[in-house]
Amino acid sequence: MDPMTLSRWQFGLTTVYHFLFVPLTLGLGWFVAYMQTRYYQTRDENYRKMSKFWGKLFLINFAIGVVTGIVQEFQFGMNWSEYSRYVGDIFGAPLAIEALMAFFLESTFLGIWIFGENKVPEKVHLAAIWLAAIGSNLSALWILLANGWMQHPVGYIINEVNGRAELVDFFALISNPKGWVFFWHTISAGLATASFLIIGVSAYHIIRKQHLEVFKPSFQMAALVGIIASVLVFLGGHEQGQFMFREQPMKFSAIEAHWETSAPADFSILTIGDLTGKAEIWSLRTSQIGIPGVLSFLACNNFNCEVKGVNELQAEYEALYGPGDYIPLMVVTYWTFRFMMTVGLLMIALAAWFLWATRGKYENAKWMKFVPWVLVLPYIANASGWILTEMGRQPWIVQGLLKVEDAVSPNLTTVDLLISLIGYVAVYGALAGAMFYLMKKYAIAGPDAAMHESVDVAPALVGSQD
Repeated sequence: MDPMTLSRWQFGLTTVYHFLFVPLTLGLGWFVAYMQTRYYQTRDENYRKMSKFWGKLFLINFAIGVVTGIVQEFQFGMNWSEYSRYVGDIFGAPLAIEALMAFFLESTFLGIWIFGENKVPEKVHLAAIWLAAIGSNLSALWILLANGWMQHPVGYIINEVNGRAELVDFFALISNPKGWVFFWHTISAGLATASFLIIGVSAYHIIRKQHLEVFKPSFQMAALVGIIASVLVFLGGHEQGQFMFREQPMKFSAIEAHWETSAPADFSILTIGDLTGKAEIWSLRTSQIGIPGVLSFLACNNFNCEVKGVNELQAEYEALYGPGDYIPLMVVTYWTFRFMMTVGLLMIALAAWFLWATRGKYENAKWMKFVPWVLVLPYIANASGWILTEMGRQPWIVQGLLKVEDAVSPNLTTVDLLISLIGYVAVYGALAGAMFYLMKKYAIAGPDAAMHESVDVAPALVGSQD
């Protein structure tokens, strides 16, 4: 119940809440933009219904996501003032660019898309939704470049006078490979999240034989994008793993509960028992199911590659950084990775199955009644992956430079944090509930409700606008 622990809980819960909305915003915007484009190209009213319906869900998700995201940035000053003092010269730059360029871009053009139909030229209206989708993904890029710097600091010096990290190479910051691998992985996850939401909601209506002219094409489109995006997520995760092996070896080994250095190193499918490394020799920690050599391959594409164990890395870190515990909470890193990986592989298999099934009359298949539930899968994978990314870096808030215990605001009290933590959980829980209610309401209502609430129900004729 100390201020550091409560601050970690507060920021962690805020981040997980916020990340319920981010991936869907990143992915669904592209779908809506494509559907809008196809409507203007073909004048097929079904595409207009698709863009209105999925656009409605996109807007609900976007609005609540914005609210939950703004609070996060205030916490850097309220809860983590020592962190802000230490890295503000570096961390502030990408956050400022994200707000001034990307966020304003997506918000402005989203407003034009919502209210500008038949009020601005069609090309402007169409460009608006594409620019909104681009803006949301640019927002993600700058945030991920900032977070990538925390995982892999580059382009900085330590000012010995004021004890702060200062940016000396902006190009190094924006070209940081960790940030770009993050971006690849996150954008792919966003497309996968949107695909599975579309698959789940479309299946709900297809089972009931409702608006098949809208939901069958949506299902087929999402199945195709879903398999591509899910594979890209997997490949991005593999690239992240290899970067982690080189730059954050403790996190890499902690993910596998890999205690002793070995070559080749086995990949752990399941460990039963203790994961702390503190149990006696007779403990169930020794009960492990693994695949020989696979961890070595994941580390460096070589089945005989040496992977250092946690014990050896702990000794190295103590010699480099001084006495302390440099081992992350392994029960979290080990299991969140397995949740993420298992769900990710399941998503690849399901997307492939759905794509294959669209070749026939899949709408009458018995398995279709279970399909609506697949929309929860990417949310499990996304939350697990984000928790793994942040918890695996512990005890560092900036890898190798600043520990979490040294980053917390010094004047916070337990009472302050308990009040704000309870308040955050209550408010964010209410927002999550509102988002679930609204998404469910409009998802079930179907395209007619979205068309009815459109600013202009009757589309203009082809030649009536500039």
